[in-house]
Amino acid sequence: MAGAAARRYARAIFELAQEEGQVEEWGRRLERVRTVLREPEAWAVMANPTISRRRRQEAVTSLLPDVGEEGRNLARLLVERGRLDDLDAIVEEYGRLADEAAGRLRASVVTAVPLPPEEQRELARDLSQRLGREVRLEARTDPALLGGVVVRLGDRLLDASLRTRLDELRRKLSTASAN
Repeated sequence: MAGAAARRYARAIFELAQEEGQVEEWGRRLERVRTVLREPEAWAVMANPTISRRRRQEAVTSLLPDVGEEGRNLARLLVERGRLDDLDAIVEEYGRLADEAAGRLRASVVTAVPLPPEEQRELARDLSQRLGREVRLEARTDPALLGGVVVRLGDRLLDASLRTRLDELRRKLSTASAN
């Protein structure tokens, strides 16, 4: 969940992107800034207050030649204000705002083993058809599920995991044996 500062940054960037008609471009810029600044070597420099501000700003310029001046300015601002820890939340919140504005839904799917890319695409396609809106799927794994799938779509949750089914069976058996 994004903190208040991350939401403010993301909203400001999103409003600027909308005004410029560059919502998708800004999304790519933010992903690139995150990817580069999350590299351990870059992070060590950017988050180190013993390195002069000027040197860190120069490092941003040299590390991010491909994000445009606006992207570099944002990266410099985050470094200067000590907001690098908010970078992931800013990118995620920006993506949420962009998806919402475009009428897309975000869904997360959790499986016990990695879901192959083709199955991820098929699930996203199926959800999109059922809901009548484009669905962007984020897949992750949780071995504790044992099997099955858990899908979260906004505030809706579909839990078809083996772990949940076993828990339900356990509750039914303990209730039946208590009677």
